[in-house]
Amino acid sequence: MKTYTDTGKKDTRSGFGAGLTELGRTNPNVVALCADLIGSLKMQDFIDENPERFFQVGIAEANMMGMAAGLTIGGKIPFAGTFANFATGRVYDQIRQSIAYSGKNVKICASHSGVTLGEDGATHQILEDIGLMKMLPGMTVINTCDFNQTKAATLAIAEHDGPVYLRFGRPKVANFTAEDQKFEIGKAVQLYEGEDVTIIATGHLVWEAIQAAQKLSEKGISADVINIHTIKPIDAKAIIKSVKKTGCVVTAEEHNFLGGLGESVARTLAENNPAPQEFVATQDTFGESGTPEQLFEKYGLNSEVILKAAEKIIKRKYREKGENQS
Repeated sequence: MKTYTDTGKKDTRSGFGAGLTELGRTNPNVVALCADLIGSLKMQDFIDENPERFFQVGIAEANMMGMAAGLTIGGKIPFAGTFANFATGRVYDQIRQSIAYSGKNVKICASHSGVTLGEDGATHQILEDIGLMKMLPGMTVINTCDFNQTKAATLAIAEHDGPVYLRFGRPKVANFTAEDQKFEIGKAVQLYEGEDVTIIATGHLVWEAIQAAQKLSEKGISADVINIHTIKPIDAKAIIKSVKKTGCVVTAEEHNFLGGLGESVARTLAENNPAPQEFVATQDTFGESGTPEQLFEKYGLNSEVILKAAEKIIKRKYREKGENQS
């Protein structure tokens, strides 16, 4: 079984900052906007090198989205950064009307997503943002798993023509993907190949899925593990191919099970290859204050929960087929 090595824990928001800084050196059309969260979004290096290409909007996120939309008319590629809660729920009307409706080339860069925001609590821990953004026509939705992938995604979306929602997080997490990777929007990444169950994960849950697959392997269960970094457009081909082979699937995400990755996978399968599915996600609830580790444990977002979900769905698969699991 292939081994993935944590090369040192890093926060995905720093991957965004590193990618933005590189874009500042290579693409003169890239500009950045921030809603009074420069340090949190790791934008300072870009600002130091390109002060004339940065706009500090202050605590006025709706205004920032309007400014970003306007900048595209002059050929600029605006990267608008703030917390995920403020980048979506607070300004949804502005995004819908000023960016998505007219297909403006704005990159909405959202940090501190999910419960791993931690101690700031429920008011800041948005768990419905993927659903909000994927419902907007023409919006690309990306949720990266580690520092290296976030940096690669930041570089890639600058080359993509159209609005993008790039979601990343606050805590330091395992950094295990290749430093020199090529990020392909809409293209899933196969991490493991197996025969018994498909595990499809996104964001911080990808590393947890890897840990679960390794534990399942020790029990004689082989898992297909797929990193879906692009929620929309989703890689339907990769999903269908895997589930046709394994016959069942577990989805894992740091998001409400309503509207997230799991629902996108379920729709894909319902239309093409119906199969039993388990959802590892938050269950129609808000978060609360706590450390990321405590909250992952409380809301069932770790490798042990993914492992149990895999064992459960395999039993269901055989039960529905009327077979005994050997």
